Amino acid sequence: MLTEHDIYLFKEGTHARLYDKLGCHLGERDGAAGAHFALWAPNAQSVAAIGDWNGWDAHAYPLKLRADGSGIWEGFVPGVAQGQAYKYRIESRVGAYRVDKADPFGFFAEAPPRTASRAWGLEYA
Repeated sequence: MLTEHDIYLFKEGTHARLYDKLGCHLGERDGAAGAHFALWAPNAQSVAAIGDWNGWDAHAYPLKLRADGSGIWEGFVPGVAQGQAYKYRIESRVGAYRVDKADPFGFFAEAPPRTASRAWGLEYA
């Protein structure tokens, strides 16, 4: 989903449409419905997309760090449907600190006291 031009603009600090690239974006890949996830976490040791579709299992769908030095982790997760709750499980390189975080680019979030993001598309008729 992220092109070389997107990474160039991101590193330059001038990408004006990051919401189109980062976060959770519902779609298909190889005929399977799911979502593409992308998150900037430059100090992470590992990042995983966790949610309703995988029982919040951090080992099921780890994201991969891009090799371009951007600090962006990304991956496609099959089986994600609109409305499902999700977070990112982030393990820091510093002290093996682990935390579950909501999506800073999420289009939909749960109401307090719940804190997860919800997979959501912006399409409408």
